[in-house]
Amino acid sequence: MILGLSRSWSVSGYLIAAVITLPLIAIIAQALVPDEAVFGHLLETVLPTYIVNTLLLMFWVCLGSLLIATPAAWLVAKCDFPGRNIFQWALLLPLAMPAYVVAYVYTDLLDYAGPIQGVLRELFNWQSPLDYYFPEVRSLGGASLMLSLVLFPYIYLLARTTFMEQSSSLQHASRVMGCGPWRSFWRLSLPMARPALAVGVALVAMETAADFATVSYFAVPTLTTAVYDTWLEYGSLSAAAKLSAIMLLVVFSMIGFERFARRKQQLFQKQTGVNQEQRYRLKGGEAYLAGGYCWLLLLFSFLLPFMILLYYAWGYFEQSWSSDFWEYSLNSLYIAAIVSVIAVFVGVLLMFIRRISPRKADLLPSRFSSTGYALPGTVLAIGILVPLTYLDFAVNDLYEYLGHRGPGLIFTGSVFVLIFAFCIRFSAIAIGSVESSYKRISPSLDMAAITMGLKPAALLWRVHLPLLRRGIFAGLLLVFIECMKELPAALLLRPVGFENLATYVFQFVSDEQLEHGALAAIVIVLVGLVPLIYLNRSLEQES
Repeated sequence: MILGLSRSWSVSGYLIAAVITLPLIAIIAQALVPDEAVFGHLLETVLPTYIVNTLLLMFWVCLGSLLIATPAAWLVAKCDFPGRNIFQWALLLPLAMPAYVVAYVYTDLLDYAGPIQGVLRELFNWQSPLDYYFPEVRSLGGASLMLSLVLFPYIYLLARTTFMEQSSSLQHASRVMGCGPWRSFWRLSLPMARPALAVGVALVAMETAADFATVSYFAVPTLTTAVYDTWLEYGSLSAAAKLSAIMLLVVFSMIGFERFARRKQQLFQKQTGVNQEQRYRLKGGEAYLAGGYCWLLLLFSFLLPFMILLYYAWGYFEQSWSSDFWEYSLNSLYIAAIVSVIAVFVGVLLMFIRRISPRKADLLPSRFSSTGYALPGTVLAIGILVPLTYLDFAVNDLYEYLGHRGPGLIFTGSVFVLIFAFCIRFSAIAIGSVESSYKRISPSLDMAAITMGLKPAALLWRVHLPLLRRGIFAGLLLVFIECMKELPAALLLRPVGFENLATYVFQFVSDEQLEHGALAAIVIVLVGLVPLIYLNRSLEQES
Protein backbone atom coordinates (compact mmCIF):
# COMPACT_ATOMS: atom_id res chain seq x y z
CA MET A 1 0.00 0.00 0.00
CA ILE A 2 1.07 3.66 0.13
CA LEU A 3 1.83 4.71 3.67
CA GLY A 4 2.12 3.24 7.14
CA LEU A 5 -0.14 4.78 9.75
CA SER A 6 0.53 5.30 13.41
CA ARG A 7 -1.50 3.21 15.82
CA SER A 8 -3.52 6.25 16.87
CA TRP A 9 -5.13 6.45 13.42
CA SER A 10 -6.07 2.78 13.43
CA VAL A 11 -7.34 2.94 17.00
CA SER A 12 -9.52 5.94 16.18
CA GLY A 13 -11.02 4.06 13.23
CA TYR A 14 -11.85 1.03 15.35
CA LEU A 15 -13.32 3.20 18.12
CA ILE A 16 -15.67 4.84 15.61
CA ALA A 17 -16.66 1.44 14.20
CA ALA A 18 -17.27 0.14 17.72
CA VAL A 19 -19.55 3.06 18.56
CA ILE A 20 -21.53 2.68 15.33
CA THR A 21 -21.98 -1.07 15.77
CA LEU A 22 -22.87 -0.70 19.46
CA PRO A 23 -26.67 -0.65 18.84
CA LEU A 24 -26.46 -3.87 16.82
CA ILE A 25 -24.50 -5.59 19.59
CA ALA A 26 -26.88 -4.20 22.22
CA ILE A 27 -29.93 -5.54 20.38
CA ILE A 28 -28.47 -9.02 20.10
CA ALA A 29 -27.41 -9.02 23.78
CA GLN A 30 -30.79 -7.70 24.97
CA ALA A 31 -32.65 -10.18 22.79
CA LEU A 32 -30.94 -13.01 24.67
CA VAL A 33 -32.44 -11.83 27.98
CA PRO A 34 -35.38 -14.13 28.89
CA ASP A 35 -38.82 -12.54 28.70
CA GLU A 36 -41.42 -15.27 28.59
CA ALA A 37 -44.27 -13.06 29.76
CA VAL A 38 -44.44 -10.42 27.02
CA PHE A 39 -42.62 -12.08 24.13
CA GLY A 40 -44.23 -15.44 24.86
CA HIS A 41 -47.64 -13.77 24.75
CA LEU A 42 -46.78 -12.08 21.45
CA LEU A 43 -45.49 -15.33 20.01
CA GLU A 44 -48.71 -17.14 20.83
CA THR A 45 -51.06 -14.39 19.64
CA VAL A 46 -50.04 -11.65 17.17
CA LEU A 47 -46.40 -12.25 16.20
CA PRO A 48 -47.26 -14.55 13.24
CA THR A 49 -49.58 -11.82 11.94
CA TYR A 50 -46.82 -9.23 12.26
CA ILE A 51 -44.38 -11.39 10.31
CA VAL A 52 -46.86 -12.35 7.59
CA ASN A 53 -47.99 -8.73 7.13
CA THR A 54 -44.38 -7.55 6.91
CA LEU A 55 -43.51 -10.13 4.26
CA LEU A 56 -46.70 -9.49 2.29
CA LEU A 57 -46.14 -5.74 2.42
CA MET A 58 -42.57 -6.15 1.18
CA PHE A 59 -43.69 -8.44 -1.64
CA TRP A 60 -46.47 -6.19 -2.91
CA VAL A 61 -44.45 -2.98 -2.63
CA CYS A 62 -41.51 -4.55 -4.46
CA LEU A 63 -43.79 -5.93 -7.17
CA GLY A 64 -45.68 -2.65 -7.54
CA SER A 65 -42.51 -0.55 -7.64
CA LEU A 66 -40.96 -2.90 -10.20
CA LEU A 67 -43.99 -2.80 -12.49
CA ILE A 68 -44.21 0.99 -12.20
CA ALA A 69 -40.54 1.88 -12.55
CA THR A 70 -39.17 -0.50 -15.19
CA PRO A 71 -41.27 0.70 -18.18
CA ALA A 72 -40.66 4.35 -17.24
CA ALA A 73 -36.89 3.79 -16.94
CA TRP A 74 -36.69 2.07 -20.32
CA LEU A 75 -38.82 4.71 -22.05
CA VAL A 76 -36.67 7.54 -20.69
CA ALA A 77 -33.36 5.79 -21.40
CA LYS A 78 -34.05 4.18 -24.78
CA CYS A 79 -36.83 6.15 -26.45
CA ASP A 80 -37.33 9.66 -27.75
CA PHE A 81 -40.77 11.17 -27.16
CA PRO A 82 -42.20 14.56 -26.08
CA GLY A 83 -41.30 15.39 -22.47
CA ARG A 84 -38.52 12.81 -22.11
CA ASN A 85 -36.00 15.43 -20.89
CA ILE A 86 -38.43 16.43 -18.14
CA PHE A 87 -39.28 12.91 -17.02
CA GLN A 88 -35.66 11.77 -16.67
CA TRP A 89 -35.30 13.97 -13.57
CA ALA A 90 -38.93 14.58 -12.59
CA LEU A 91 -39.58 10.89 -11.90
CA LEU A 92 -37.09 11.13 -9.02
CA LEU A 93 -39.22 13.72 -7.21
CA PRO A 94 -41.44 11.25 -5.29
CA LEU A 95 -38.42 10.36 -3.13
CA ALA A 96 -38.75 13.80 -1.51
CA MET A 97 -42.36 13.13 -0.46
CA PRO A 98 -42.85 11.41 2.93
CA ALA A 99 -44.92 8.27 2.41
CA TYR A 100 -47.24 9.00 5.33
CA VAL A 101 -48.12 12.39 3.81
CA VAL A 102 -49.04 10.70 0.52
CA ALA A 103 -51.06 8.15 2.51
CA TYR A 104 -53.04 10.89 4.25
CA VAL A 105 -53.71 12.79 1.03
CA TYR A 106 -55.07 9.75 -0.78
CA THR A 107 -57.06 8.63 2.24
CA ASP A 108 -58.68 12.06 2.30
CA LEU A 109 -59.47 11.73 -1.42
CA LEU A 110 -60.61 8.11 -1.53
CA ASP A 111 -62.26 7.53 1.85
CA TYR A 112 -66.05 7.23 2.19
CA ALA A 113 -66.37 10.90 3.15
CA GLY A 114 -63.91 12.00 0.46
CA PRO A 115 -64.70 13.76 -2.82
CA ILE A 116 -64.20 10.71 -5.08
CA GLN A 117 -66.82 8.52 -3.42
CA GLY A 118 -69.03 11.55 -2.89
CA VAL A 119 -69.11 12.27 -6.62
CA LEU A 120 -69.80 8.60 -7.39
CA ARG A 121 -72.74 8.56 -4.98
CA GLU A 122 -74.15 11.68 -6.58
CA LEU A 123 -73.76 10.34 -10.12
CA PHE A 124 -75.28 6.92 -9.47
CA ASN A 125 -77.66 7.89 -6.67
CA TRP A 126 -76.06 5.49 -4.19
CA GLN A 127 -77.31 5.99 -0.65
CA SER A 128 -74.96 3.89 1.53
CA PRO A 129 -71.81 1.76 1.35
CA LEU A 130 -74.03 -1.28 0.87
CA ASP A 131 -75.08 0.01 -2.55
CA TYR A 132 -71.61 -0.22 -4.10
CA TYR A 133 -68.13 -1.57 -3.60
CA PHE A 134 -65.07 0.62 -3.22
CA PRO A 135 -61.62 -0.71 -2.23
CA GLU A 136 -60.66 -0.02 1.38
CA VAL A 137 -57.87 2.56 1.42
CA ARG A 138 -56.66 1.81 4.94
CA SER A 139 -55.56 -1.73 4.30
CA LEU A 140 -52.51 -3.75 3.43
CA GLY A 141 -53.20 -3.16 -0.25
CA GLY A 142 -53.59 0.57 0.29
CA ALA A 143 -50.32 0.77 2.24
CA SER A 144 -48.58 -1.21 -0.51
CA LEU A 145 -49.81 1.21 -3.16
CA MET A 146 -48.79 4.31 -1.19
CA LEU A 147 -45.29 2.97 -0.54
CA SER A 148 -44.93 1.90 -4.18
CA LEU A 149 -45.72 5.43 -5.36
CA VAL A 150 -42.97 6.84 -3.13
CA LEU A 151 -40.28 4.15 -3.41
CA PHE A 152 -40.35 3.25 -7.12
CA PRO A 153 -37.64 5.89 -7.94
CA TYR A 154 -35.04 3.61 -6.30
CA ILE A 155 -35.66 1.04 -9.05
CA TYR A 156 -36.22 3.71 -11.70
CA LEU A 157 -32.84 5.34 -11.07
CA LEU A 158 -30.86 2.10 -11.17
CA ALA A 159 -32.77 0.75 -14.15
CA ARG A 160 -32.45 3.99 -16.12
CA THR A 161 -28.70 4.07 -15.54
CA THR A 162 -28.36 0.42 -16.58
CA PHE A 163 -30.45 0.86 -19.72
CA MET A 164 -28.36 3.87 -20.72
CA GLU A 165 -25.10 1.97 -20.19
CA GLN A 166 -26.12 -1.00 -22.33
CA SER A 167 -24.04 -1.30 -25.46
CA SER A 168 -25.47 0.47 -28.52
CA SER A 169 -23.99 -2.26 -30.76
CA LEU A 170 -26.40 -4.77 -29.22
CA GLN A 171 -29.27 -2.41 -29.88
CA HIS A 172 -28.22 -2.00 -33.50
CA ALA A 173 -27.94 -5.78 -33.84
CA SER A 174 -31.48 -6.22 -32.54
CA ARG A 175 -32.73 -3.75 -35.11
CA VAL A 176 -30.95 -5.62 -37.92
CA MET A 177 -32.67 -8.79 -36.73
CA GLY A 178 -36.04 -7.07 -37.05
CA CYS A 179 -36.77 -6.37 -33.38
CA GLY A 180 -38.87 -3.28 -32.78
CA PRO A 181 -38.78 -1.23 -29.56
CA TRP A 182 -41.04 -3.50 -27.52
CA ARG A 183 -39.43 -6.79 -28.63
CA SER A 184 -36.02 -5.27 -27.97
CA PHE A 185 -37.16 -4.36 -24.46
CA TRP A 186 -38.45 -7.84 -23.62
CA ARG A 187 -35.73 -9.90 -25.28
CA LEU A 188 -32.62 -7.74 -24.79
CA SER A 189 -32.79 -4.78 -22.42
CA LEU A 190 -34.84 -6.37 -19.64
CA PRO A 191 -32.80 -9.60 -19.25
CA MET A 192 -29.54 -7.61 -19.17
CA ALA A 193 -30.93 -5.27 -16.50
CA ARG A 194 -32.01 -8.00 -14.08
CA PRO A 195 -29.10 -7.60 -11.62
CA ALA A 196 -29.69 -3.83 -11.37
CA LEU A 197 -33.43 -4.42 -10.92
CA ALA A 198 -32.65 -6.93 -8.18
CA VAL A 199 -30.55 -4.32 -6.38
CA GLY A 200 -33.38 -1.80 -6.64
CA VAL A 201 -35.92 -4.33 -5.38
CA ALA A 202 -33.69 -5.10 -2.39
CA LEU A 203 -33.45 -1.39 -1.54
CA VAL A 204 -37.23 -1.00 -1.81
CA ALA A 205 -37.72 -4.06 0.40
CA MET A 206 -35.43 -2.64 3.09
CA GLU A 207 -37.17 0.74 3.01
CA THR A 208 -40.55 -1.01 3.22
CA ALA A 209 -39.47 -3.10 6.18
CA ALA A 210 -38.27 0.07 7.93
CA ASP A 211 -41.47 2.09 7.30
CA PHE A 212 -43.40 2.97 10.42
CA ALA A 213 -45.58 5.99 9.76
CA THR A 214 -47.56 4.70 6.77
CA VAL A 215 -48.42 1.30 8.24
CA SER A 216 -49.20 2.91 11.58
CA TYR A 217 -51.60 5.39 9.96
CA PHE A 218 -53.27 2.60 7.97
CA ALA A 219 -53.42 0.36 11.08
CA VAL A 220 -51.50 -2.44 9.38
CA PRO A 221 -49.62 -4.37 12.09
CA THR A 222 -46.03 -5.09 10.99
CA LEU A 223 -42.79 -5.82 12.81
CA THR A 224 -41.95 -2.11 12.82
CA THR A 225 -45.14 -1.14 14.62
CA ALA A 226 -44.72 -4.18 16.88
CA VAL A 227 -41.35 -2.90 18.13
CA TYR A 228 -42.85 0.53 18.77
CA ASP A 229 -45.93 -0.78 20.56
CA THR A 230 -44.02 -3.35 22.61
CA TRP A 231 -41.68 -0.74 24.00
CA LEU A 232 -44.24 2.01 24.65
CA GLU A 233 -47.28 -0.05 25.68
CA TYR A 234 -45.74 -3.12 27.35
CA GLY A 235 -42.55 -1.41 28.54
CA SER A 236 -40.55 -4.53 27.72
CA LEU A 237 -37.15 -3.67 26.27
CA SER A 238 -36.23 -7.36 26.00
CA ALA A 239 -39.33 -8.25 23.96
CA ALA A 240 -38.77 -5.22 21.74
CA ALA A 241 -35.16 -6.33 21.21
CA LYS A 242 -36.32 -9.83 20.23
CA LEU A 243 -38.69 -8.33 17.64
CA SER A 244 -35.86 -6.08 16.46
CA ALA A 245 -33.63 -9.12 16.00
CA ILE A 246 -36.29 -10.68 13.75
CA MET A 247 -36.40 -7.48 11.72
CA LEU A 248 -32.61 -7.48 11.44
CA LEU A 249 -32.77 -11.00 10.06
CA VAL A 250 -35.15 -9.80 7.34
CA VAL A 251 -33.10 -6.68 6.55
CA PHE A 252 -29.73 -8.44 6.38
CA SER A 253 -31.29 -11.08 4.15
CA MET A 254 -32.20 -8.27 1.77
CA ILE A 255 -28.64 -6.92 1.94
CA GLY A 256 -27.25 -10.35 1.12
CA PHE A 257 -29.67 -10.65 -1.80
CA GLU A 258 -28.64 -7.21 -3.07
CA ARG A 259 -24.93 -8.03 -2.95
CA PHE A 260 -25.51 -11.37 -4.65
CA ALA A 261 -27.32 -9.61 -7.49
CA ARG A 262 -24.79 -6.81 -7.80
CA ARG A 263 -21.83 -9.15 -8.18
CA LYS A 264 -23.07 -10.09 -11.68
CA GLN A 265 -23.21 -6.53 -13.00
CA GLN A 266 -19.57 -6.67 -14.04
CA LEU A 267 -20.61 -8.96 -16.88
CA PHE A 268 -22.47 -6.16 -18.60
CA GLN A 269 -21.04 -4.31 -21.55
CA LYS A 270 -21.07 -0.60 -20.79
CA GLN A 271 -20.75 2.67 -22.60
CA THR A 272 -20.81 6.32 -21.65
CA GLY A 273 -24.35 7.08 -22.65
CA VAL A 274 -27.11 6.89 -25.23
CA ASN A 275 -27.17 9.70 -27.72
CA GLN A 276 -30.13 11.10 -29.57
CA GLU A 277 -29.56 9.00 -32.70
CA GLN A 278 -29.45 5.72 -30.79
CA ARG A 279 -32.86 6.11 -29.16
CA TYR A 280 -36.04 4.71 -30.65
CA ARG A 281 -38.09 7.59 -32.04
CA LEU A 282 -41.68 7.07 -30.94
CA LYS A 283 -44.33 8.66 -33.13
CA GLY A 284 -48.07 9.01 -33.13
CA GLY A 285 -49.94 6.82 -30.70
CA GLU A 286 -46.80 5.25 -29.24
CA ALA A 287 -45.41 8.67 -28.36
CA TYR A 288 -48.69 9.71 -26.74
CA LEU A 289 -48.86 6.46 -24.75
CA ALA A 290 -45.29 6.82 -23.51
CA GLY A 291 -45.75 10.45 -22.53
CA GLY A 292 -49.16 9.78 -21.02
CA TYR A 293 -47.81 6.95 -18.86
CA CYS A 294 -44.97 9.07 -17.51
CA TRP A 295 -47.26 12.05 -16.89
CA LEU A 296 -49.78 9.90 -15.00
CA LEU A 297 -47.01 8.35 -12.93
CA LEU A 298 -45.59 11.75 -12.03
CA LEU A 299 -49.07 13.15 -11.34
CA PHE A 300 -50.16 10.45 -8.90
CA SER A 301 -46.82 10.01 -7.16
CA PHE A 302 -45.83 13.66 -6.67
CA LEU A 303 -47.76 16.45 -8.38
CA LEU A 304 -51.23 15.68 -6.99
CA PRO A 305 -50.11 15.19 -3.35
CA PHE A 306 -47.89 18.28 -3.53
CA MET A 307 -50.66 20.45 -5.00
CA ILE A 308 -53.03 19.31 -2.26
CA LEU A 309 -50.39 20.17 0.34
CA LEU A 310 -50.11 23.64 -1.19
CA TYR A 311 -53.90 23.99 -1.04
CA TYR A 312 -53.93 22.97 2.63
CA ALA A 313 -51.03 25.26 3.49
CA TRP A 314 -52.70 28.25 1.78
CA GLY A 315 -56.01 27.68 3.53
CA TYR A 316 -54.46 27.20 6.98
CA PHE A 317 -51.48 29.50 6.64
CA GLU A 318 -52.37 31.72 9.61
CA GLN A 319 -52.73 28.74 11.95
CA SER A 320 -49.56 27.08 10.62
CA TRP A 321 -47.32 30.16 10.64
CA SER A 322 -46.76 30.09 14.37
CA SER A 323 -43.99 30.11 16.94
CA ASP A 324 -44.24 26.31 17.15
CA PHE A 325 -43.53 26.00 13.43
CA TRP A 326 -40.40 28.13 13.75
CA GLU A 327 -39.23 26.34 16.88
CA TYR A 328 -39.62 22.88 15.36
CA SER A 329 -38.02 24.03 12.09
CA LEU A 330 -34.98 25.30 14.00
CA ASN A 331 -34.85 22.04 15.96
CA SER A 332 -34.75 20.08 12.71
CA LEU A 333 -32.19 22.39 11.11
CA TYR A 334 -29.65 22.47 13.90
CA ILE A 335 -29.80 18.73 14.58
CA ALA A 336 -29.46 17.97 10.87
CA ALA A 337 -26.54 20.41 10.57
CA ILE A 338 -24.67 18.91 13.54
CA VAL A 339 -25.24 15.33 12.37
CA SER A 340 -24.21 16.04 8.78
CA VAL A 341 -20.90 17.59 9.88
CA ILE A 342 -20.12 14.71 12.28
CA ALA A 343 -21.10 12.06 9.72
CA VAL A 344 -18.93 13.58 6.99
CA PHE A 345 -16.01 13.86 9.43
CA VAL A 346 -16.43 10.16 10.22
CA GLY A 347 -16.65 9.32 6.52
CA VAL A 348 -13.50 11.26 5.60
CA LEU A 349 -11.49 9.82 8.50
CA LEU A 350 -12.47 6.20 7.89
CA MET A 351 -11.97 6.36 4.13
CA PHE A 352 -8.59 8.10 4.56
CA ILE A 353 -7.45 5.29 6.87
CA ARG A 354 -8.74 2.71 4.41
CA ARG A 355 -6.96 4.38 1.49
CA ILE A 356 -3.44 4.78 2.84
CA SER A 357 -3.07 2.02 5.42
CA PRO A 358 -1.07 -1.06 4.35
CA ARG A 359 -2.88 -3.22 6.91
CA LYS A 360 -5.88 -5.23 5.70
CA ALA A 361 -7.35 -4.95 9.19
CA ASP A 362 -7.78 -1.20 8.65
CA LEU A 363 -10.34 -1.90 5.93
CA LEU A 364 -12.78 -3.24 8.52
CA PRO A 365 -13.79 0.01 10.34
CA SER A 366 -15.32 1.58 7.23
CA ARG A 367 -17.20 -1.62 6.45
CA PHE A 368 -18.53 -2.09 9.97
CA SER A 369 -19.47 1.58 10.14
CA SER A 370 -21.72 1.20 7.10
CA THR A 371 -24.04 -1.24 8.90
CA GLY A 372 -25.87 1.54 10.74
CA TYR A 373 -27.98 2.48 7.74
CA ALA A 374 -29.33 -1.08 7.55
CA LEU A 375 -31.00 -0.65 10.95
CA PRO A 376 -34.64 0.53 10.67
CA GLY A 377 -35.40 3.57 12.81
CA THR A 378 -37.39 1.70 15.44
CA VAL A 379 -34.73 -1.02 15.70
CA LEU A 380 -31.98 1.58 15.97
CA ALA A 381 -33.89 3.35 18.74
CA ILE A 382 -34.03 0.16 20.81
CA GLY A 383 -30.33 -0.45 20.19
CA ILE A 384 -29.54 3.10 21.35
CA LEU A 385 -31.73 2.97 24.43
CA VAL A 386 -30.12 -0.15 25.84
CA PRO A 387 -26.52 1.11 26.27
CA LEU A 388 -27.38 4.77 26.92
CA THR A 389 -29.87 3.85 29.65
CA TYR A 390 -27.20 1.78 31.40
CA LEU A 391 -24.77 4.67 30.99
CA ASP A 392 -27.24 7.15 32.51
CA PHE A 393 -27.79 4.90 35.52
CA ALA A 394 -24.04 4.37 35.91
CA VAL A 395 -23.39 8.13 35.94
CA ASN A 396 -26.12 8.75 38.51
CA ASP A 397 -24.93 5.87 40.68
CA LEU A 398 -21.41 7.31 40.61
CA TYR A 399 -22.70 10.75 41.67
CA GLU A 400 -24.64 9.19 44.55
CA TYR A 401 -21.62 7.15 45.60
CA LEU A 402 -19.61 10.38 45.79
CA GLY A 403 -22.34 11.99 47.88
CA HIS A 404 -23.81 14.24 45.22
CA ARG A 405 -27.21 14.44 43.60
CA GLY A 406 -27.31 12.68 40.23
CA PRO A 407 -27.64 14.82 37.07
CA GLY A 408 -30.59 12.77 35.76
CA LEU A 409 -30.95 11.41 32.23
CA ILE A 410 -28.14 13.37 30.60
CA PHE A 411 -27.95 11.02 27.60
CA THR A 412 -31.41 9.56 26.97
CA GLY A 413 -33.20 12.68 28.24
CA SER A 414 -31.53 15.23 25.97
CA VAL A 415 -31.09 15.89 22.26
CA PHE A 416 -27.78 14.03 22.51
CA VAL A 417 -29.65 10.76 22.00
CA LEU A 418 -31.13 12.00 18.71
CA ILE A 419 -27.81 13.29 17.42
CA PHE A 420 -26.11 10.04 18.43
CA ALA A 421 -28.78 7.91 16.73
CA PHE A 422 -28.79 9.96 13.52
CA CYS A 423 -24.98 9.85 13.31
CA ILE A 424 -25.03 6.06 13.59
CA ARG A 425 -27.79 5.66 11.01
CA PHE A 426 -26.53 8.10 8.39
CA SER A 427 -22.74 7.87 8.61
CA ALA A 428 -22.97 5.16 5.93
CA ILE A 429 -24.29 7.75 3.48
CA ALA A 430 -21.33 10.03 4.10
CA ILE A 431 -18.91 7.10 3.86
CA GLY A 432 -20.36 6.11 0.49
CA SER A 433 -20.21 9.67 -0.83
CA VAL A 434 -16.59 10.17 0.24
CA GLU A 435 -15.63 6.74 -1.10
CA SER A 436 -17.07 7.65 -4.49
CA SER A 437 -14.92 10.79 -4.61
CA TYR A 438 -11.81 8.93 -3.45
CA LYS A 439 -12.11 6.60 -6.44
CA ARG A 440 -11.48 9.61 -8.71
CA ILE A 441 -8.18 10.51 -7.00
CA SER A 442 -5.17 8.80 -8.53
CA PRO A 443 -2.86 6.99 -6.05
CA SER A 444 0.07 8.63 -7.86
CA LEU A 445 -0.87 11.93 -6.18
CA ASP A 446 -0.45 10.29 -2.78
CA MET A 447 2.91 8.85 -3.78
CA ALA A 448 4.12 12.23 -5.01
CA ALA A 449 3.00 13.93 -1.78
CA ILE A 450 4.71 11.28 0.36
CA THR A 451 7.89 11.65 -1.68
CA MET A 452 7.81 15.36 -0.82
CA GLY A 453 7.76 14.46 2.89
CA LEU A 454 4.07 14.98 3.79
CA LYS A 455 2.84 13.23 6.90
CA PRO A 456 -0.65 11.61 7.02
CA ALA A 457 -2.37 14.66 8.54
CA ALA A 458 -0.77 17.02 6.01
CA LEU A 459 -1.62 14.64 3.15
CA LEU A 460 -5.27 14.63 4.20
CA TRP A 461 -5.47 18.39 4.74
CA ARG A 462 -3.44 19.69 1.81
CA VAL A 463 -4.06 17.07 -0.90
CA HIS A 464 -7.18 14.98 -0.25
CA LEU A 465 -9.66 17.45 1.20
CA PRO A 466 -9.49 19.92 -1.73
CA LEU A 467 -10.08 17.03 -4.14
CA LEU A 468 -12.89 15.58 -2.02
CA ARG A 469 -14.96 18.76 -1.97
CA ARG A 470 -17.64 17.41 -4.28
CA GLY A 471 -18.08 14.18 -2.31
CA ILE A 472 -18.02 16.04 1.00
CA PHE A 473 -20.67 18.47 -0.19
CA ALA A 474 -22.86 15.64 -1.51
CA GLY A 475 -22.46 13.78 1.78
CA LEU A 476 -23.36 16.84 3.83
CA LEU A 477 -26.42 17.42 1.67
CA LEU A 478 -27.69 13.85 1.69
CA VAL A 479 -27.20 13.34 5.43
CA PHE A 480 -28.88 16.69 6.15
CA ILE A 481 -31.98 15.71 4.18
CA GLU A 482 -32.20 12.25 5.71
CA CYS A 483 -32.08 13.81 9.18
CA MET A 484 -34.92 16.14 8.26
CA LYS A 485 -37.11 13.20 7.17
CA GLU A 486 -36.24 10.55 9.78
CA LEU A 487 -39.33 9.78 11.85
CA PRO A 488 -39.35 6.43 13.74
CA ALA A 489 -36.11 7.03 15.65
CA ALA A 490 -37.18 10.60 16.44
CA LEU A 491 -40.56 9.44 17.77
CA LEU A 492 -38.99 6.90 20.13
CA LEU A 493 -35.93 8.86 21.25
CA ARG A 494 -37.00 12.51 21.39
CA PRO A 495 -36.78 14.14 24.82
CA VAL A 496 -39.96 15.14 26.59
CA GLY A 497 -41.41 18.27 24.99
CA PHE A 498 -39.09 18.13 21.98
CA GLU A 499 -40.48 18.15 18.44
CA ASN A 500 -38.97 18.48 15.00
CA LEU A 501 -40.69 18.92 11.65
CA ALA A 502 -41.07 15.19 11.01
CA THR A 503 -42.69 14.42 14.39
CA TYR A 504 -44.73 17.63 14.15
CA VAL A 505 -46.24 16.64 10.81
CA PHE A 506 -46.84 13.07 11.91
CA GLN A 507 -48.78 14.21 14.97
CA PHE A 508 -51.18 16.10 12.70
CA VAL A 509 -51.44 13.12 10.35
CA SER A 510 -52.27 10.85 13.29
CA ASP A 511 -54.94 13.30 14.44
CA GLU A 512 -56.44 13.53 10.91
CA GLN A 513 -55.42 17.21 10.73
CA LEU A 514 -52.69 17.34 8.10
CA GLU A 515 -54.07 20.72 7.01
CA HIS A 516 -52.45 22.30 10.07
CA GLY A 517 -49.12 20.60 9.38
CA ALA A 518 -49.11 21.05 5.59
CA LEU A 519 -46.70 23.98 5.72
CA ALA A 520 -44.17 21.94 7.69
CA ALA A 521 -44.62 19.03 5.25
CA ILE A 522 -43.93 21.35 2.32
CA VAL A 523 -40.69 22.49 3.98
CA ILE A 524 -39.59 18.84 4.29
CA VAL A 525 -40.46 18.17 0.65
CA LEU A 526 -38.74 21.30 -0.69
CA VAL A 527 -35.58 20.60 1.28
CA GLY A 528 -35.67 17.03 0.00
CA LEU A 529 -35.74 18.24 -3.62
CA VAL A 530 -32.27 19.78 -3.33
CA PRO A 531 -30.23 16.53 -3.29
CA LEU A 532 -32.41 15.05 -6.03
CA ILE A 533 -31.62 17.96 -8.32
CA TYR A 534 -27.93 17.69 -7.40
CA LEU A 535 -27.98 13.93 -8.00
CA ASN A 536 -29.58 14.30 -11.41
CA ARG A 537 -27.03 16.90 -12.49
CA SER A 538 -24.20 14.64 -11.36
CA LEU A 539 -25.64 11.76 -13.38
CA GLU A 540 -26.01 13.98 -16.45
CA GLN A 541 -22.38 15.08 -16.16
CA GLU A 542 -21.18 11.48 -15.89
CA SER A 543 -23.30 10.20 -18.78
